[in-house]
Amino acid sequence: MAETLFIPEAATKAEKYNASLPQIEALISGEPDLYANLSNIAAALKEVFGFFWVGFYLVKGDQLVLGPFQGPIACTRINFGKGVCGTAWKEKQTQLVPDVEAFPGHIACSSASKSEIVVPVFKGEEVAMVLDVDSDQLNDFDQIDQEYLEKLMGILSKTL
Repeated sequence: MAETLFIPEAATKAEKYNASLPQIEALISGEPDLYANLSNIAAALKEVFGFFWVGFYLVKGDQLVLGPFQGPIACTRINFGKGVCGTAWKEKQTQLVPDVEAFPGHIACSSASKSEIVVPVFKGEEVAMVLDVDSDQLNDFDQIDQEYLEKLMGILSKTL
């Protein structure tokens, strides 16, 4: 696949996801390198949706360690069960946070981050990494984001 995404200009959020997911899947399907795939997924999501920050944290021992991302400098390590990312890992489920200041134990990697969604990526039954997406707007993520980002992470899981 060419390294260009084709997204309708006047598309709704759901239409953008519907257009981009098959293209991202095609982009990663022939590439065996995990970091290349994570990098392209982060770049594609940032390009299509203009997210403030989008990237991955990989499980290494008892911590999440920063992986490929797009956006400002980020926290390098997050402990199990800590912050939004660590909670998604511990609970093995997506965390949809409309206001990060209201999330108990939120880790403020950037004071500009206002809302967040974190989606776990599974290898078998265990969380292998999480996708972390931040917005500089309150309440910027909804069930549409959750549905499609979970689908995309399911596609990624098949490559692990």
